[in-house]
Amino acid sequence: MTQPHEAIDTAAVAARVAANWRPSARYLAIGAVIAVAVLLPAVATNFVIFQLTLCMIYGLAILGLNLLTGFNGQFSLGHSAFYGIGAYTAAILMDKIDLAYYWTLPSSGALCFVVGFLFGLPALRLQGLYLALGTFAMAAALPQILKFSPLEWLTGGVQGIVLLKPDAPAGLPLTPDQWLYYFTLAVLLVMLAGAANLVNSRSGRALMAIRDHPIAAAAMGINTALYKTLAFGVSAFYTGVAGALGAIAVQFVAPDSFSFFLSISFLVGLVIGGVASIPGSLVGGLFVLYVPNIAERVSTGLAGAIYGVILLLVIFVMPSGAAGLARIALARATAWRARPTGSAATPPQKAEAL
Repeated sequence: MTQPHEAIDTAAVAARVAANWRPSARYLAIGAVIAVAVLLPAVATNFVIFQLTLCMIYGLAILGLNLLTGFNGQFSLGHSAFYGIGAYTAAILMDKIDLAYYWTLPSSGALCFVVGFLFGLPALRLQGLYLALGTFAMAAALPQILKFSPLEWLTGGVQGIVLLKPDAPAGLPLTPDQWLYYFTLAVLLVMLAGAANLVNSRSGRALMAIRDHPIAAAAMGINTALYKTLAFGVSAFYTGVAGALGAIAVQFVAPDSFSFFLSISFLVGLVIGGVASIPGSLVGGLFVLYVPNIAERVSTGLAGAIYGVILLLVIFVMPSGAAGLARIALARATAWRARPTGSAATPPQKAEAL
């Protein structure tokens, strides 16, 4: 006897959406987004271009945090330190030895990778809140170290370091803001592709196995200590490159620019964009930059309270972040399209009679 037609389970469809979405459609969507990003500077003002550049930089920093927290399960409150190390490395190299700005990116990333890897070694003994406290200590210590008197000749002390914005290469009819936008976009696309390949590789699956079931991962022969320290190093590498780009874009670095509040902003962007979501990191970058400005425009005196209300509303509407909301919306659209039409569906009474 045929059972009555059952309602399509949206949650089950959501779990299969990513796997069932055709690669051609995914590549078409990615190409459309890149095309829009390439065309934006032609119609936007220099200030808007500067803001979009900062959004990409913050998105890259949040992506670095996502690789550590979202894909490996290690909670960090110290990524403002990696961001600051990358920014100061780029600023010092450009100011002291007149190194070209594009060479400062691999230098900043490499130094942050080493610092992150070395920090990850003692952090192996820490988990959960204790690891968060350890990374918090790093974030709290960096601004004071940058202000340390014996290092003022290098870091500039409380006055920081002022940089010059690079001009576009000869022959390109672009303003400095437009050129830096396209340069940042190119770096971002390369880093996004690298993160996607890492997550989908054997190493990425090992990172997620450690996040989900650390004891089972160790039982299967995964070197959990090595992968955890490498996750710290790679995460710091991404955030350090973002810090170098931020120093070039803002043209100034100072110790107070890399306070603990910046780490909180990265964490908020991670949650808003979606934990363990690579595209969601970019949404988090948009939130980190624009929402505080919107709150300040509404009321300067109550900017913090308005920001908190907006944050609570967004979390209530999107408890799994922007990436989770997009998956649910796509799943519901797929379920609605898969629903049988009135003429094609067999009425439950007749089906039961058959």
